[in-house]
Amino acid sequence: MATLVPARDESINFDTTENLIIEGDNLETLKLLQKSYLAKVKMIYIDPPYNTGNDFIYPDDFSESLETYLRYTGQVDAEGRKFSTNTEADGRFHSKWLNMMYPRLFLARNLLRDDGVIFISIDDHEVQNLRKVCDEIFGEENFLAALIWNKNHSAQAGIFKLYHEYVLAYGRNREHLRTPRSIDNAVFIAGAMKKESTRHSMQNFRFPKGTRFDAPDGMELNGAWGEAERVELREGRMLCRQGMLAEDVVLRAAFTQLNQMQEYFYGDRDSLVDSRGQRVKEFFFTESGKLKIAKERSVFTPSTVGNWGTQGDASNKLAALFGGTLPFDTPKSTKMLLDLTQWFTCAEDIVLDFFSGSGTTAHAVLELNKQDGGERKFIMVQLPEPLDPNEPKHKSAYEFCVANRLKTNIAEIGKERIRRIIKKQNADGAEATVKGTPRPELFPHAESGDLVPPRSLDIGFKVFKLQSSNFKAWNTEQPKDDAQLVKQLALHTDHLVEGRSQEDVLYELLLKSGFPLDTKVEKIILAEKHVFSVAEGAMLICLDMQLTTDVINAMAAQKPERVICLDAGFAENDQLKTNAVQTMKAKGVIRFQTV
Repeated sequence: MATLVPARDESINFDTTENLIIEGDNLETLKLLQKSYLAKVKMIYIDPPYNTGNDFIYPDDFSESLETYLRYTGQVDAEGRKFSTNTEADGRFHSKWLNMMYPRLFLARNLLRDDGVIFISIDDHEVQNLRKVCDEIFGEENFLAALIWNKNHSAQAGIFKLYHEYVLAYGRNREHLRTPRSIDNAVFIAGAMKKESTRHSMQNFRFPKGTRFDAPDGMELNGAWGEAERVELREGRMLCRQGMLAEDVVLRAAFTQLNQMQEYFYGDRDSLVDSRGQRVKEFFFTESGKLKIAKERSVFTPSTVGNWGTQGDASNKLAALFGGTLPFDTPKSTKMLLDLTQWFTCAEDIVLDFFSGSGTTAHAVLELNKQDGGERKFIMVQLPEPLDPNEPKHKSAYEFCVANRLKTNIAEIGKERIRRIIKKQNADGAEATVKGTPRPELFPHAESGDLVPPRSLDIGFKVFKLQSSNFKAWNTEQPKDDAQLVKQLALHTDHLVEGRSQEDVLYELLLKSGFPLDTKVEKIILAEKHVFSVAEGAMLICLDMQLTTDVINAMAAQKPERVICLDAGFAENDQLKTNAVQTMKAKGVIRFQTV
C-alpha cells in the first residue's frame, strides 16, 4: 500500500496553487490517481526513457542489470559468456522496455477525458512496437498522427544522418476531438471553384451587381475563361467598374461553396460560417475571373512535421535558465510543448506528464497561461533517480545540485526549473491579476455573452512524495501466540504509522475518497478541536485522538455529506462512537466513517 504525502517546504504557494509535482515511481503514482482523476485529464505528454540498449531505472522489477537478466534467463554461462551472438536483437531488448511501458499507458488511458489526447516522444528504436501497444490500449481508430520533430540538426547513425524524433499522438475517443482553434483568427483566402468532376458539377449562379471584382477599371471578360477551372458567362456583362461588378451576371462553373454563396449574397451574411465554424467574410472575383472566398480562420490544422528548433536550441535555453549549466543533455523543446498544449487545451484543463524529467511540460503550461490568460493545471511525476557523479550524462546536473545545496536526484532538477520560471514570472509582474477578460475561445462551455471573472495566474506548485501508507498493514497470518494476537488486535485502534503528520493522513484520505490533490482544504476549529473542511464543507475530517460529544455535534451541525474520524479517537469511549453514528444520521450526513 502506498500514498502521497505533502512536502510544504519544497512547494510554492501550497495552500492556493492547483499545480502538482509528485516525486516517486510513476506506476504506483498512476494507481493512486485512478479514483481522484478518472477521466479528468485533457492532455498527457510523456518523454519516456528511450530503449537504446542501456538499462533504465524503475523499481517494478525492471531495475536488474543486463548481466543479471542474461544469467537468470540462461543466455550466459557461469563465466558470463553469452550463448547467443544476437541477444540485443532478441526478445529481451524490446520486451523489457515494452513491459515497463504497457501498464503505465493502460492506467494513463483511464485518466484521459473522452476528448483527451496523449503525446509520446519516441525515437526509431521502439516507434513501431510502441505504435502496436498504443493501438491495443487506445484503439487503432484513435490514432491521430505520428508527428515528426524536425530538429534540423544531424546526428550520425550508420549509413544515414538522423534529423528527427517522433511524437505519437492518440485520442481517448477521436469522435470527441475537434480541430485546434486558431490563435490569431487571421483572414485567409481560398478558392471557391474546382475542375468539373462527379463531385463538383457545373452549375449556374447569379452574382449581384456590386460584388468585388479585383480588376482594372473597365476590364471585361466574355464567353468563357479558365482552363482546368472553367467559367462560362450565361447572362449579363462581366464588367469591372471601380473594383466591382457593374451589373448582375449569371456564371456557370463547378462551384464548391454553393450553399454558402446563396446565404452570403441572398441571406444572412453576418452570421455565416462554414462547416468548421469559420466565419465567411466575403466572396470576390480575381482579375482572371476566378471566384475566391475570404474566411476568418477560427481553426488551425497542424502539420505532422514540427519545426520546433534543434536539440541545441532546447539545450541552450535550458542552460540559460540554469545560469549556464546544462543539467540534461537532451531536453525537449519548450516550443513543441507550447504548441501541443495550445492546440488541444483551454480554460482549466489538466495536463499530465508522468516522465517529467527536467519539467519542460510544466514550463510550457506556465508560459502558455501567461500568454493567453488560461488557467491550465499541471501534474508532473518523476522518479527521484539519484545522480551519479561518475556518469558523464549526470555529471553537470550533480555538480549543479551540490553547488546549489539541492538533493542530488533528477526530480530535484525539475522542481528547481519550475522555481526559476516562477521567479522570472514574478519579476515580470505575473503575480498581479493579468487575465482581464480572457479570450472567450478558451472557455467553450461558457454561455454566450458570459464574462469569466479575472483571476491571478497560478504560479506555484504543491510537492507530494510517494511513501508507504500512513496506516499499518493488517497481518493476515494466524497469530502464533497470545502476545502476537494482542499486538494484532491493537492495530484496530493504534494503526497509524509513527512519525506521520495529520496533513499526511489527510491527503491519503482525500485520495481514497476520490478528491483531487488540489481540492480546497480549510483548517477550522469546532468545539475546540481542529477539523479539516474539504471542498467548502462537503466533507469534514477530524483526526483528533480524543473526540468529544461536542465536536461530533458541531460537525453534524455543519451538515456535510461525509464525515471521517480516526477510530483511535473513540478508543476509550465505545458509547460515544455509537451515539456519533446516530447523531450523523439524524442530521442527514450521508456517510460517517472511521479509519
